[in-house]
Amino acid sequence: MDRRRFMGYSFVAGAIGVCGCSQSPQPQEQHGRGGTDTAPFELEEATVASLQGDIKSGKYTARSITELYLRRIEALDKQGPSLHSIIETNPEALQIADALDAERKAKGMRGPLHGIPVLVKDNIDTADRMTTTAGSLALSGSIPPQDSMVAKKLRQAGAIILGKANLSEWANIRSNRSSSGWSARGGQCRNPYVLDRNPCGSSSGSATVTAASLCAVSIGTGTDGSIVCPSGTCGIVGIKPTVGLVSRAGVIPIAHSQDTAGPICRTVTDAAILLGALTGVDPRDPATSASQGKSYTDYTPFLDPNGLKGMRVGVVRSEFGFNAAVDKLMEDAIDVLKKNGAEIIEKTNMEPVRQLGDVELEVLLYELKADLNAYLASLGQNAPVKTLKDIIEFNDRNADKEFIYFGQELFLQAEAKGPLTDEKYMAALKKSRQVAREQGIDAVMMKNKLDAIIAPTNGPAWLTDHVNGDHFAGGSSTGPAIAGYPSITVPCGFVSGLPIGISFSGRAWSEPALIQIAFAYEQATKHRRSPKFLPSLETSTNS
Repeated sequence: MDRRRFMGYSFVAGAIGVCGCSQSPQPQEQHGRGGTDTAPFELEEATVASLQGDIKSGKYTARSITELYLRRIEALDKQGPSLHSIIETNPEALQIADALDAERKAKGMRGPLHGIPVLVKDNIDTADRMTTTAGSLALSGSIPPQDSMVAKKLRQAGAIILGKANLSEWANIRSNRSSSGWSARGGQCRNPYVLDRNPCGSSSGSATVTAASLCAVSIGTGTDGSIVCPSGTCGIVGIKPTVGLVSRAGVIPIAHSQDTAGPICRTVTDAAILLGALTGVDPRDPATSASQGKSYTDYTPFLDPNGLKGMRVGVVRSEFGFNAAVDKLMEDAIDVLKKNGAEIIEKTNMEPVRQLGDVELEVLLYELKADLNAYLASLGQNAPVKTLKDIIEFNDRNADKEFIYFGQELFLQAEAKGPLTDEKYMAALKKSRQVAREQGIDAVMMKNKLDAIIAPTNGPAWLTDHVNGDHFAGGSSTGPAIAGYPSITVPCGFVSGLPIGISFSGRAWSEPALIQIAFAYEQATKHRRSPKFLPSLETSTNS
């Protein structure tokens, strides 16, 4: 099977680019067929720090900020360019904002996100008046009995959970011919830079809402690329943390060996603030016990603009070559790293990890059945469906709504798997971890004494295609994903007006070093540009 059709973020790079290879430093310089007229927005590109400063000065309140974002959502998500990036907004958002304003006056700030609106992916449980459905009609009306730990941490930090972001249904694990960003509940999410292009998945909505300034920051989840690919494709920053740094309790799962939630933001600073609010040991997720003594509640001390000095950075050349313009952006990025004091190590061989596609799929399908059934059981008697088998049968009965564009062959393959005690599963898990960790990232980084490895996050966004499914050109998420290790993507430029990201990856619990490197690179380049909501790009004559 084509791995890129399964998860879509394969180490295997395509032979051709998605669009013409003409390079553009800024999307507004492209000659698209007219942008969508949008009114100026006073909170466009607002950061957590700027919003907190404005609240402190009295310019805004949590309520007024929330009202502005809700109006922005109505104007851009439901009308205007119709981004389809949000499944539902929180009917209690303004009430929560009022309470946080009153609390700030009476007691001071609850945490770093006090009064800040945050959108979360619709596979993250919130025990409120919103549903949690992974975009599927099978879970319509499902309200979990308790918050996910992610939602709990956000509330503890003072955040306003503004709504649920659209996603690739079931986080892109239903079919190997899916269209990223499509769900039966949310429809087709659109790339805010060029609307007929795909935002990548599965955290499509989380990336789109952040890029389009529909919220301050957002939360995505990733199994293999679902945080970094949409972040790269939508021109923003995404952090896929070490597995176990952020609790997965109450997150609709694919696979416990690779799943994680993480920040999707417009700046590395906001991502560092948000990550610190999410960390901590959680008895509901045993994987978090390994983070004891290795996590931080505040990652902002690692935001050093001179942080590249003395850093040893390895270049994963095997992930280049799928698009000449992307290669050029990566060479420019390498020059920036060098000029700012980093030592570049060229011989960084990750070739063995490129052969793990089928082994990874075997692990994920086994774990999908076990983990999804366990999640559904946690919903109690009110769960609309009780097992993966029930979901399959629901989809068959509702094929006219769920199978509009693609089927559920991966669900069928997962349902056919046995328990996690099967030798086939255990052998696949052992091999994938050995190759990705000991023989892959760990070996390369130890041998070369590296602080990080770099590779392209994504190719230019492809035209959304409901007939053939996704057209992934290249990416570099699979090695860190299988290993359960962290990655951070940062904007590194544009190809034909479409954003490209650079990924900084490392060993387990290396978030501090990666944040330091990513921030210094971001400050040296400042490639971030707001989207212009172009309907389309003119056909390139150079493709």
